[in-house]
Amino acid sequence: MTVDPPYLPATDMPRFVRELLAFVAFGDDDAAAVRASAPVVLAQEAALTGALYEHFLRFPDSARFFLGADGQPDRERIERRKHSLGRWLRETAEAAVTHESAYHLLTIALSHSHHRAERGGPIPAHLMAGAMSLAQTAIGDLLAGEMADARAAATASRAWNKLLLVHLGVLLLGYAPPPRP
Repeated sequence: MTVDPPYLPATDMPRFVRELLAFVAFGDDDAAAVRASAPVVLAQEAALTGALYEHFLRFPDSARFFLGADGQPDRERIERRKHSLGRWLRETAEAAVTHESAYHLLTIALSHSHHRAERGGPIPAHLMAGAMSLAQTAIGDLLAGEMADARAAATASRAWNKLLLVHLGVLLLGYAPPPRP
């Protein structure tokens, strides 16, 4: 086994993502399972994104990012965020790992970890991890409920979970600098 020299992940996001994919054992069969189940997931995009944002509004720690100056939910901002989350879901459903997609994920990471103060400040890392867990659970439940073949649903759910954990790994890059080599 050869060991590559250490590097800062943001300097080579495609490599970082490839290594994460290998680490979680996400392979071609997993990518195919995500793509095959994508129509089931994307048919419920509005319901999934809506449920996530309604969940966020139930907790003060997460709700503060979506409140207007009057302390009430800023529905216009929430609709924009739902649209962005839907875009991420559609892109994720392609299971394509490209140079562009890797850096797009890093951009998302930085936008969440470096939120401006007037928008509630940085979104805490534990909320990002919790949000990803909610997404994984919702997708798994959806696949189990909508796919006639239970084995295919379980396979697809595992594949989505692996891919979403890779995304979480990238999202967490924005929170702490990596240790120096």
